Amino acid sequence: MLNPADDRLAARLPEGVLREVTPAHVEEPRGRFRGQAGLVAAPRDAEECAAVIRACAEARVAVVPRGGGTGLVGGNVMPDGPAPLVLSMERMTAIRATWPEEGVMIAEAGATLQSARDAAAAVGRQFPLSLASQGSAQIGGVLSTNAGGVNVLRHGNARALCLGVEAVLPSGEVMRDLKRLRKDNTGYDMRDLLIGAEGTLGVITAASLVLAPLPAETGVAMMVVDSPASALSLLSLAQARMAGGVTAFELISGQGMRFLSEAFPDMRQPFDPAPEWMALIEVGLPAGLSADAALEGLFTAGLDAGLVSDGTVAQSGQQAADLWALREHIPLANRHVGAIASHDISLPLSEVSRFIADAGAMMAGQGDMRINCFGHLGDGNLHYNLFPAKGRVREEYDDRRRDLSRMIHEMVVERGGSFSAEHGVGRLKAQDLARWGDPVRLSAMRAIKGALDPLGIMNPGAVLAQ
Repeated sequence: MLNPADDRLAARLPEGVLREVTPAHVEEPRGRFRGQAGLVAAPRDAEECAAVIRACAEARVAVVPRGGGTGLVGGNVMPDGPAPLVLSMERMTAIRATWPEEGVMIAEAGATLQSARDAAAAVGRQFPLSLASQGSAQIGGVLSTNAGGVNVLRHGNARALCLGVEAVLPSGEVMRDLKRLRKDNTGYDMRDLLIGAEGTLGVITAASLVLAPLPAETGVAMMVVDSPASALSLLSLAQARMAGGVTAFELISGQGMRFLSEAFPDMRQPFDPAPEWMALIEVGLPAGLSADAALEGLFTAGLDAGLVSDGTVAQSGQQAADLWALREHIPLANRHVGAIASHDISLPLSEVSRFIADAGAMMAGQGDMRINCFGHLGDGNLHYNLFPAKGRVREEYDDRRRDLSRMIHEMVVERGGSFSAEHGVGRLKAQDLARWGDPVRLSAMRAIKGALDPLGIMNPGAVLAQ
């Protein structure tokens, strides 16, 4: 049994770590969960973080790690049980060091993703993880959820961009493993265990991050395709022509562009009327190669192959930013319309087009709805979101929401996909993991949880259903 975080625990904590509990410490963006906090602690370094967790272990008080609060699956709020201690990383924001020649940076967990990207740019490198929420999302949070974003196709997700971590384990011990090594075969990889664990096995306090060279030439284009299958063929063609040069490849639907017109009527769109399917492509090439010429060549080859029918290649940095702004505003437009249910899914690439067709047919038989399917086609990650028919509101579908999501997730799992591609499991999908996860894998996960956190104080209820 866990105890609430109260004045007795407060008396055990290091001086100066407590913060006033505010709504920002207990809220999450979608409003699906209302968290609670008996106390909020904001340590200044790993030692203070360790002291806080030791005190919580001794008092048997739950700890909910808190980053930038941008998570979408309820992993950063605890709505039930005795009020926990919320452990905020808001004061651990330093970029401790950079080694541009090595391609390495050490950043503390509370540093925002944007600040890490800015620090990399200051030394002529890039930290290529890119999210719409990067101004608020923190390094500890993106690692604990193994976040992805638009550049996974070329650079991998957060796990692939981390070389080592400093972390506080549930015992209150500090694990110092901030290696700068690409090769280190010395037993179990504790870094990989903590990444994606959503704070259930410990708290990441700092990380060694991979910096990549800046491409000499970059280019952005949007091309009209007649179907997701054509988009996948265009992706294959782009990769064959530019061998490793494709940075991002995004699938955008006409429904998404129509939602943009509703929510942001002043945003200029490249095609009128909006086609049913488009691909947004970014490439980064070495010196001596023209990104614009490569994209124009891709368009011509795609046109000859019957894969594309129209397109535009950005002729300036501003035009490139404008094309990306359309993609980045789609989630905001979705929020303006109000989704019945949202799904962050991934599929083997060969299953993507069939899934979109089959799921669309299945949803058509479930009532009058609109579907906005978009996402990171290069790595198979789709955001498959259901919306009310025009003139209706999402509350009219409340009695169907869970069933609709279950149908979508079942179809994904049957095709060898995942119901959680890049946002994690949190509390929202813990029951889904219990339902569809491999039983042996789940048993191993529970054994690891029990070994590292025998008191069950670290983010209880997240990832593994209680």
